[in-house]
Amino acid sequence: MRARIKEKREVAKGTLLVIFDLLGQEVDFKPGQYFFVTLTDPPYDDERGARRHFSVITSPNERGVLGFCTRLRDSAFKRSLVELPVGTDAEVEEPKGSFLLPEDTTRPYVFLAGGIGITVFRAMLRYIAEEDLPHRVTLIYSNRDRDSTPFLEELSELDRARGNFRLVPTMTEDPSWTGERRRIGPELLQEHLDGDLRSYAYLVAGPPSMVAAVEETLRDAGIPDEQVSADRFSGY
Repeated sequence: MRARIKEKREVAKGTLLVIFDLLGQEVDFKPGQYFFVTLTDPPYDDERGARRHFSVITSPNERGVLGFCTRLRDSAFKRSLVELPVGTDAEVEEPKGSFLLPEDTTRPYVFLAGGIGITVFRAMLRYIAEEDLPHRVTLIYSNRDRDSTPFLEELSELDRARGNFRLVPTMTEDPSWTGERRRIGPELLQEHLDGDLRSYAYLVAGPPSMVAAVEETLRDAGIPDEQVSADRFSGY
């Protein structure tokens, strides 16, 4: 379907938010899904072409728009995205995918986000807040430093406003950060989660190497595979 860039802004160092106006159309989707974007007249091109998929960062309640957030890289697609102005037309496809906000609210959840992996959880958390859903969520959010951490203040405000949501940010390479600085591992989980780690269900999103390391950590902690869902962000 045809869409138009409605908004572009940097939400952290090297991280761009793009919102598309669907030009009067609306799509129904579930928090956690992704959608394909095709740049129709990009200024740069390479062998990978002008089509990419991104997790939807906007809430299903934000009708008539779809948005995504991406780390900027030196690919033709990303360079084109930076240069294309607000008002540029593009093609978008309806969201799809099975990495979803769970419907079951009888057990607590741990969202484990590395870097740009936060995008999928931002959509879920916005929807939970808007609908006042009873999900109990601890978000453990790992980044190199504060400047490169998208939506930190927004998530901190949500932490202060909602009793069933807790944010644990960790900055692994920021000497000025006074909070948690460890990478996601068994000790960090034990200290920030109450009770038996096996009582939680885990959703993991981030770069492939980060997701693989966290999955191994959870296996070593005795978490059954059926309690872990993962989404890998390639970053191209």
